[in-house]
Amino acid sequence: MTKIAIITDSDASLPDWVAQKFNIDIVSILINFGEESYTACVDIDDAELFRLIDKYNKLPTTAAPSPNDFYLAFQKAFEAGADEIVCICVSSQISATYQAALNAAEMYEGKRIAVIDSLNLSMGQGLMVIAAAEALAQNANVDDIIKLIDEMRSKIHVFAALPTLKYLAMGGRMGKLAAGVADTLNIKPVLTARDGKLELLEKVRTFKKAEERLIELAEECSLGKEIERFAMIHVNNEAGAQALAKKLQGKLNINLEPIIAEFTPGLSVHAGSGVVGFGLLTN
Repeated sequence: MTKIAIITDSDASLPDWVAQKFNIDIVSILINFGEESYTACVDIDDAELFRLIDKYNKLPTTAAPSPNDFYLAFQKAFEAGADEIVCICVSSQISATYQAALNAAEMYEGKRIAVIDSLNLSMGQGLMVIAAAEALAQNANVDDIIKLIDEMRSKIHVFAALPTLKYLAMGGRMGKLAAGVADTLNIKPVLTARDGKLELLEKVRTFKKAEERLIELAEECSLGKEIERFAMIHVNNEAGAQALAKKLQGKLNINLEPIIAEFTPGLSVHAGSGVVGFGLLTN
């Protein structure tokens, strides 16, 4: 029987235990503070990321994995006995990761490596990776997995709320004056994954109302549908994610236990500390 390996990148926000359970190899995004380079989810997590940001009072840059990083990951999979590989990458709309994986795949002539653009991020991407691994356990082939992910794209819903605009201002994505005024007015952005990008959906007053809006959005996107998977994402706010999960479970009558996941540094740097959000897979 053909042995297929699953590979993804750290922007999928997969917790270590999930990656280990499904034998998923993760290629990491790089976080650069000047000359110092860190490997996301290996030697830097969200807590350390924002400790360094507050220490230096500046945001780091991020870099997609290189083609060589993927080449080595593919090599490791083949050496471990894989005949084929499925590599599911963060959206090509926000990162060069997908292109790097494609470039690496071209180096393996005669080997089937399906590089898939998730057109999603965080646990939106992560839910696809988990579904692919579960399909493999049911003897799916590479074509089956490609079709599965194509079908999932319209069924995944990712939303998050930001408690502060400080880090958006630091990164130049919002003027410091505008951010200061917004913080004074207690305005909190609600974000969503749309067309492969993380975008501002709307702004509300107070973080409590932002969380209430997240629950409304979950109701809207799951109306008349069954929720098949349920994941919470956060940046240094696990307690907030747990609390929001309980509210979602009660309001939407969700009997599933959520995966609780860090946003992970490659994404967290663009949003800020304190973020809470969720990813839903509907039928």
